[in-house]
Amino acid sequence: MKDIVVFGTGPIAELAAFYLTEDAGRRVAAFTVDSDFATGPSFGGLPLVAFEDLEARFPPEGHDLFVALAYTQLNRLRRAKVDAGRARGYGIAHYVSSRATRFSTFEAAENQFILEDNTIQPFARIGRNVTLWSGNHIGHHSTIAEDAFIASHVVVSGGVSIGARSFVGVNVTIRDHVTIGADCVIGAGALVLRDIPDGSVLAPGGTEVSKVPSHRLKRI
Repeated sequence: MKDIVVFGTGPIAELAAFYLTEDAGRRVAAFTVDSDFATGPSFGGLPLVAFEDLEARFPPEGHDLFVALAYTQLNRLRRAKVDAGRARGYGIAHYVSSRATRFSTFEAAENQFILEDNTIQPFARIGRNVTLWSGNHIGHHSTIAEDAFIASHVVVSGGVSIGARSFVGVNVTIRDHVTIGADCVIGAGALVLRDIPDGSVLAPGGTEVSKVPSHRLKRI
């Protein structure tokens, strides 16, 4: 099994290296970023190498690449780095937590980042380069297209379709057989009961701060 180079130096990259090492039993050899973002010779106790120079020190013959970026540019940046790594001969790793529930119909794909306590029911399909943060329910016969990012505690009911590059925020609930288009942004706590077209933004309002200060509340 090849060692892994993780693309990124943010919190997600640090988490990815931890999960890959501690849970998946993979050896992370280095981190990499574009040269303009390299802040020093190391990150997290490992070498930090400019992506432009990666082959010279960590060639694809002995290393896979895992791109640990968030949903910048609606996940397009993460996808661009996956494509760039593949074009340069690197295999693209994935991570599926041993603490995620999935069945024989589940197929892992490149650069998936699926964390603990996800329940992926039978016949659900998850595309490549999809992030499922912890604690989601992905219902049977649902499809999450490639390059999507699903935050925590999202309920995707049965037969749902989520389009490519979409972002779904924490505590979103999506009713069964709803279709969400590509490039959608669904804000935290949204309740989605009908189909929404490509490029839609759902932005539920947050709970307002009470005009009564806490020291005036009784029995607290």
